[in-house]
Amino acid sequence: MNNSKHAAMAGHIWSVADKLRGDYKQSEYGKVILPFTVLRRLECVLEPTKAKVIAQAEALKDNEGIDPDRFLRRASGQTFYNTSTYTLKKIASDAGHAAEHLIEYIGAFSSNAQEVLEQYEFPRQIKKLDNANLLYEVMGLFADLDLRPVELDDEGKPVLDEKGKPKVVISNHQMGYIFEELIRRFAEQSNETAGEHFTPREVIDLMVNLLIAPDEDALTLPETHRRVLDPACGTGGMLTAAEDLIGDLNPDATVAVFGQELNAESWAICRSDLMIKGQAPENIKFGNSFSNDGHTGAKFDYILANPPFGVEWKKVKDEVEAEHETGRGDNRFEAGLPRINDGSLLFLQHMISKMRPTEWVPGDAALGEPGYFKGGGRVAVVFNGSPLFTGAAESGESKIRQWILENDWLEGIVALPDQLFYNTGISTYFWILTNRKSKGHQGKVVLLDAREHFAKMRKALGDKRKYITKDQIKELTNLYGEALDVAANAAHPLHNKVKVFKNTDFGYHRVTVERPLRLRFELTEETLAALEASKPIHKLAAPADFIAALKPLIGQSWGTKSEAWVALKDAVVEAGGTWPTGAPFNKALRDAVGVRDPEGEIQKLKDGTLEPDPELRDYENVPLEEDVEEYLKREVLPHVPNVSDDPYVPGAWIDHGKTKVGYEIPVTRYFYVYEPPRPLTEIDAELKALETEIQTLLGEVTA
Repeated sequence: MNNSKHAAMAGHIWSVADKLRGDYKQSEYGKVILPFTVLRRLECVLEPTKAKVIAQAEALKDNEGIDPDRFLRRASGQTFYNTSTYTLKKIASDAGHAAEHLIEYIGAFSSNAQEVLEQYEFPRQIKKLDNANLLYEVMGLFADLDLRPVELDDEGKPVLDEKGKPKVVISNHQMGYIFEELIRRFAEQSNETAGEHFTPREVIDLMVNLLIAPDEDALTLPETHRRVLDPACGTGGMLTAAEDLIGDLNPDATVAVFGQELNAESWAICRSDLMIKGQAPENIKFGNSFSNDGHTGAKFDYILANPPFGVEWKKVKDEVEAEHETGRGDNRFEAGLPRINDGSLLFLQHMISKMRPTEWVPGDAALGEPGYFKGGGRVAVVFNGSPLFTGAAESGESKIRQWILENDWLEGIVALPDQLFYNTGISTYFWILTNRKSKGHQGKVVLLDAREHFAKMRKALGDKRKYITKDQIKELTNLYGEALDVAANAAHPLHNKVKVFKNTDFGYHRVTVERPLRLRFELTEETLAALEASKPIHKLAAPADFIAALKPLIGQSWGTKSEAWVALKDAVVEAGGTWPTGAPFNKALRDAVGVRDPEGEIQKLKDGTLEPDPELRDYENVPLEEDVEEYLKREVLPHVPNVSDDPYVPGAWIDHGKTKVGYEIPVTRYFYVYEPPRPLTEIDAELKALETEIQTLLGEVTA
């Protein structure tokens, strides 16, 4: 069955929507079509062994001490079973009791199948269809649908082809494609939920290619086994794509897929997909990956995800913080915690913790064979721009980026076109990480600019107006694989789309640049009022007398603090008052009568060091490998005035006690190309042409 036939079969199944129109919204069609498709496929898969399962169930009925599940699975030959004598066709023949018998039929499935159907809220849909007098018709359409994996004869035995193998009708793999097409249609019917349930297929294909392509040679080896995890698997599209690509490289490869999903409906769809493909649906866990990791301790060869952008993690705050602080569980969040309103970097830490560890294989010195690492894992994840640069130096986000780069896990970042997704038009990025970088990539990060690799869609789907073509996927996959060579070859046509950096290039010192506080001193109505309002003056025995003693000095100014203090003190003493002492009083007095002046007296602290002016304080990000003092001399000191000829009184200095280390990855900055503005004469000519055109149009209107 080729792709066109898959689409045709999916279209035939989706035609049930014609019956639902009016009683269901378009966005609700899938709530009926998807579970009925699952139900019919399960029924068709179980058909050859149905009689055997019923007989086994009858035989075990009176054996209370035996768990029948294991025996019934063995009898069915599948991971699920049904012990009822009902079928959809039989139930549809009794329209008056269809709902009752259908509920009974579903209840006879094994618990894993029931659990999936319950998440579709299938009993509620059955009741709704029955109330609308639609259940009989809908069930009849599905009962006639041939979704058998193999053709059966009149006795229920598989029909063999000329090679003696069962004659395939719809294989598990083909059924997966059909179900995926139904999922896509369901997603596209509802733009408001498409982004939650469905990642565009071409985005998935590119992401999986970048994740797996470096391992193509290894994947073609005999007895290849790979484990793939998506911790935010949605309906399972990424898992399917990864399995398909590995299968294309090596049809004999064994691929086990695992996932976890928080949305019940998406979880049910993903489990259904695995179930109708004959895989292990139990590998798809339900729940929040942060607070209830369904794969604790498990490790994987490939981990990929498209987690929700900018989703807060407030609901699981206690559990996440506890794991971060105590290191319990898999100690997934040891590097740091991002801000509460964006859990993207929590997802990344979770995924990194799932990478299969590398193993050192010693070489044979006698034969001149070097040792090497084997195993390891690879990670691919879709993020918006926030995780690249959000967070100041030593913030949670910065510490997480630092942890990743210092461990040399980040292999590359790919900047994607905007308007690729259904529920957002913002720019997005692939992060590719691994704990087994090739020798050439060690200590380096590849940045690839794919923002111009897109084609316009004929019709927008929500916010999705662009897509990546198959040829572009192939080109980008090759470009990423050859990134080191392309970056080194200025003659390459796509040289400007690839840049390679050292890990340390993304680090910086956040330095605090101080400049000396310079003051002159004056007594005015305003400064005296400010002094009078200060707390230390209120605490004096006679604050009014103190202020009155200073009033005759209004209008006077002094160049130094000592001159001002002598004059003010003499005025208070001459008036019969007592001059206060103590640091609080002196600070309040200086804050009131001290006025910032570029030519004023340089202030010093008690230890004789220069006092910094908070209003002139500035911050600089200095590349991690650059000497901060050299940076100060080159970038700062030439732009600040000299305050003194004394070399010990600098115009600016770095407060090393406040220096912090930060990491950010400003991808778009590295690919920015300055475009000078157009000449003013050209702009002026265009404006005049527009004015002429407007005048002409106005003339036609008034004529």
